[in-house]
Order: sequence, then structure tokens, then C-alpha cells
Amino acid sequence: MTTTTAAAPTNWAGNVVFSAAELARPASLGELRETVAGAGPVRVLGSGHSFNTIADPGPDGVLLSLDALPAEVEVDTAARTVRVGGGVRYARLAREVHARGLALPNMASLPHISVAGSVATGTHGSGAANGPLASAVREVDLVTSDGSLIRIGRDDARFGGVVTSLGALGVVTSLTLDLEPAFGIEQRVFTELPLEGLDFTAVAECAYSVSLFTSWRRPVFEQVWVKHRTGDGPLDFGWAPAADGPVHPVPGMPAANCTEQLGVPGPWHERLPHFRAEFTPSSGDEIQSEYLLPRSRALEALHALAAIREAVAPVLQISEVRTVAGDEQWLSPSYGRDSVALHFTWVDDTAAVLPVIARVEEALAPFDPRPHWGKVFTVPGPVLRERYERHADFAALADELDPRRAFRNAFVRDFLGD
Repeated sequence: MTTTTAAAPTNWAGNVVFSAAELARPASLGELRETVAGAGPVRVLGSGHSFNTIADPGPDGVLLSLDALPAEVEVDTAARTVRVGGGVRYARLAREVHARGLALPNMASLPHISVAGSVATGTHGSGAANGPLASAVREVDLVTSDGSLIRIGRDDARFGGVVTSLGALGVVTSLTLDLEPAFGIEQRVFTELPLEGLDFTAVAECAYSVSLFTSWRRPVFEQVWVKHRTGDGPLDFGWAPAADGPVHPVPGMPAANCTEQLGVPGPWHERLPHFRAEFTPSSGDEIQSEYLLPRSRALEALHALAAIREAVAPVLQISEVRTVAGDEQWLSPSYGRDSVALHFTWVDDTAAVLPVIARVEEALAPFDPRPHWGKVFTVPGPVLRERYERHADFAALADELDPRRAFRNAFVRDFLGD
């Protein structure tokens, strides 16, 4: 096993420096189990695409990287499932699944993220009928704090708590996901869609996946990315004109970094993400926030944001609006309700951005928003607990699987109420 204690690791964007005294990279399942059983506070780094301290075990803890473990991707074509190692990223998973004629139901906007870390934080793509990425999970293999290896599947009453789990239950060594037959997607971008008079439901449901982008400098969506499933018939998008060439959602960034547009058909894994795996996603120098709220309140929430756009726009790179189908993961931001997700890619200036995040949270408060677990937010723990009706069930499950509380850092303790 490789253990590093030199330079402090950071998250992908560099806005979080982890305070852990030790970074461990176990090279086998045995080493991982031994490390976990002997560690005090321990957290898993994942791909580092979180923007807060959810992965930081604290100065006395161990930060675990799974990138030295075998990167397993085992596709069962007959059962239409795949068993994937906890450290594997979606880019590799998608390629191997597609090579066998199968597909994931959905993907996030970037394929660079790890499967285990994504589902643990409630990450999602878009599409009115598409649940978050955790919806595809059918089994979880977990190393608990005493070094035990357990498997929990959908037939277990605890399953609703173990997928989107904030890393608070153990180290996910592998997941089994449902697959479906491979399909094609045609991606088109439309421009200058006004907020005034917007039929949000019609726009969001016009294709397999739809994302609306605005800089909030005007009450207009400068871009609408429409991902239409090949074979679903002609796309009817009559609300805004088509872009005259490929674009990037972040102003000033090269369109070459993005997946192919202009309606050129392609495989699902090369169209559902916005960004190509071989390029830096988004802008790189950024801070991100996101809030999910009932889809029925989408227009009200958008108008509430438009009312404070003069505060938001100066520190914003771009904002994205997506839809997510409700699911049954206890800590999913879309638990029990079809949701609209309001995402913000901020400039990389924490001091300037935090007061604006507070303004956004104040504007959205009437709509019962749940923040994405891996993004920056200021909602206090007691308020968050009220927004999750299965909070007590999850706290009991955490006590059951982690009785010595090895996986609880400051972030998790704040939510659980320790």
C-alpha cells in the first residue's frame, strides 16, 4: 500500500485543501479492509469533483483513494447488469458497457466522475423521466468500520439508505447497476429562450434530456441543450431558434471541449454528457452550487432568481436548469418528488460568492430546496434535517453499520446532529 503524507491533496477545482494527515492508497481489498479497521476518522476521496468538505476526514484522519485498487468492470449481458469497482469513473464504464451493446439510462454532464462518489452525493443528469444516477444501482458492496465486507441489495430494507449515503456508512468497493439496450442520441442547441411566457413543462419534456443555461444577466436562457433519442420521431422545438454552430455553455470556453451537437446522431455515452472525457469539463476555475426543489414550483423559483439576478450575475459563470425524476434513496435531493435542479457555476472567489449563495438560498427557501451534497451551500444542519423525512432512519443505519463512527467527519456530523 502506498501512503502519502507530503503535499496536501485538493479537490478537482482546487478550492478545497484537505486537512487529512494521511493519504492512503490500498492496492487490494485486503489492504483496504485492514486500513479501514485500523483507522480513526476515514473518508474516501473519489474523483475529487466535490466543492465542499464532504470528503475531508479532518487533521487526525485518513483520506482514502481507491485508484490503486483493481478497476473492475464486469458486464453481464444476459442479466443486463454491470458490476463496477468503487474507483471507476463513468467515462471508462460507459465505453465498456457500450462495447457490449448496452447502456446506462443516463449520465451526468461530465463523465470524469467516479461512480461510487457520484451516487453517494445524489449526482444526476437531466430528463423529466430520468432519475438520479443512483436509480440504476441494484447492489452495493461495502467495507464497514470493523473491516467487514457486506453486500446490500434492493431486497434489503436498508437499501434506501446505502446508495446516496454521503460516505457515512463505509467504503464502497463495488456497485451493481442496471443496464438497458444501447441507444443513440441527437444533440441540438437552441438560443435566446425568454423566461417570460416560458412553458417549462413542455420544454423540459420535449426530449429525453433537456438543459437550460442562463448567465442571469438577462431574464433569458442563452442556450437550451436538447438531447433527443434517435428513433423517437422528429424533434419539435418551436420556442427558440437553433444555434448556428457548436457552442460551450460557459462563455469564452472552446466548443471543442463539448460533445457533438447540430443533431449529428451518436451513441448515448458520447451525447448525454455535455463535456468530452478527454477535455477539462466546465471551466475548471470555479465553485459550484446546486439546489433541487419540487418541479411543480420551477417557474416560481426561476422568477425568484430573476428578481435577484443583479446580485447573482457578477459572480456567475453560468447557471443550468435540469429536471430529475423522483427516487426512493433516503438522502437523495430528489427523494419522493419530481424535481427541478438549479445549478450555479460561480467564479473562483469564495469571499465574493458565499454572500451571493446566501441570497440564492434565501430566494429559494419558500420552495423547500435540498442542496446537492457535493456542492457549496450554507444551509445549516438543523434546517437540512427537516427537509429529509428519512433522516432518523438514516441516522439509525449509520449507527448500525458504523458504531464507532469512523466515517463521520464534521460535514456528516452536522447533518446527523451529533
